[in-house]
Amino acid sequence: MFDLTKFSLKDKVAIVTGGSRGIGQGIAFGFAKFGAKVAVTSRKAEDLEATAAEIRACGGEALVVPAHIGKIDEINKVIGKVLDRYGRIDILVNNAGASPAMGSVLDCDERLWDTVMNLNMKGLYFMSQAAARVMKNQGGGKIINISSVNGFKPEPFVSVYSISKAGVRMITKAFAAELAPYNIQVNTIAPGPVNTKMMDSHWWNLPPEEAKKAKAALEEALPMHRIGYPDDITGAAVYLASDASAYTTGTEIVIDGAYLLSNVPFVEKY
Repeated sequence: MFDLTKFSLKDKVAIVTGGSRGIGQGIAFGFAKFGAKVAVTSRKAEDLEATAAEIRACGGEALVVPAHIGKIDEINKVIGKVLDRYGRIDILVNNAGASPAMGSVLDCDERLWDTVMNLNMKGLYFMSQAAARVMKNQGGGKIINISSVNGFKPEPFVSVYSISKAGVRMITKAFAAELAPYNIQVNTIAPGPVNTKMMDSHWWNLPPEEAKKAKAALEEALPMHRIGYPDDITGAAVYLASDASAYTTGTEIVIDGAYLLSNVPFVEKY
């Protein structure tokens, strides 16, 4: 009979990048409720402290590490502080990412390209590398990369973001293939439309009322007739972080309310 304790994260040490809000915050809360010690990182210390305070209020343990994951020295700082506090790293969630910047493929400039790629791919790659070195030495671990349905289906006017998220899918497979012998499982979660500040950035160029109507129209057009919430992602993250997924690596869990099965674009106009 299946042992439900396999889903426990008791005493596991987890790092969640982009853990101050949205999907990252939801995953951090979920991990804490399942018993993990959670290190949350993003650029804004104030937002991280608020997340940590909520975790502690529920009896969990949290460590705040402000950092810019697009910079190698900042990645090393995060890894060092977590090891100094806990002595190990069992789980890494690469959730930090640059917001989709609206613009045609004809208008993208080098600065936009570098900004998105440095965080969404370079930072994710080297954060995974640093954590995996620790995990290899301790006998195993879990890496969970947050991609996007845009990595499967390019969204109009969000080309660089879509390309970066397709790259995240390949980083997952490359790491999974090489790290499997070391008992390190590497997987991807690809969310569809989810109610976050990043989601709302799709309508940055519209007046508030028009943005509200555009979001409502998207919600109605989706097969499930709703946009998701961070909690819709948390369950999959807990599974992939736990011993229940010991034989799962190099795979992708799409959580999109059937968005990819529809012809609904995120944005109707630019």
